[in-house]
Amino acid sequence: MSSDSALPQGQDKVAAVRSMFDAIAPRYDMLNRMLTFGMDCRWRRRSVRELRLPPGSRVYDLACGTGDLCRDLEAAGFNPVGFDLSAGMLHAAQKYRASGKLHAPLVLGDALRLPVPDQRADGITCGFALRNVVDLNSLFAELARVVRPGGRISLLEVAEPSNPVLRLGHGLYFGKVIPLIGGLLSDRTAYEYLPKSVAYMPPTDEMLGILAGHRFGAIDHVLLSGGIAQLTTATREG
Repeated sequence: MSSDSALPQGQDKVAAVRSMFDAIAPRYDMLNRMLTFGMDCRWRRRSVRELRLPPGSRVYDLACGTGDLCRDLEAAGFNPVGFDLSAGMLHAAQKYRASGKLHAPLVLGDALRLPVPDQRADGITCGFALRNVVDLNSLFAELARVVRPGGRISLLEVAEPSNPVLRLGHGLYFGKVIPLIGGLLSDRTAYEYLPKSVAYMPPTDEMLGILAGHRFGAIDHVLLSGGIAQLTTATREG
């Protein structure tokens, strides 16, 4: 995992992430659409398709935020339950419930300690939150605990393009433009943190190795939209 002395660690990270997402919740969806030019919607729909589970499957969406993935899961015929550390994000999700666009239960909780029995989930999704947990090994252990054998996981995260030209352009946009726009329309500190938080992610091979060590197989890792996002899918082995 990359290091950055400016980034919080341990319980300081938990508190910082919760506070940050509470602060940006009111305009989070609007900025997501604007800053990704709507590509985040396509990425989420693909992550749902890649579950490859039958309709009616129970799917836990971790770090569910305002319910984007939960709504896509419902549209695909699944029965989602959302979990998030931020009460502010769950509060912001209520506008979709009020308008009838979201029906899934939403639970305030830590993805590393889900308040559910073992092997209860048919699938798990997680959108753009791997870098926000305290420890990926602990997260993958928790996924292995709650997903039944044969169940599927679909984990969506940002990435950095390998092409040098794309990497330079992406770095400028992600590191300069996003904090500027985020600061004008929401919370600058939060949108300065988000690009820096990529440093929490380990190299891909290391991450997939940790996942395999928790009895996940058929692991597939793909880069999306020229390498600015990544999707990791896997099946829980028996």
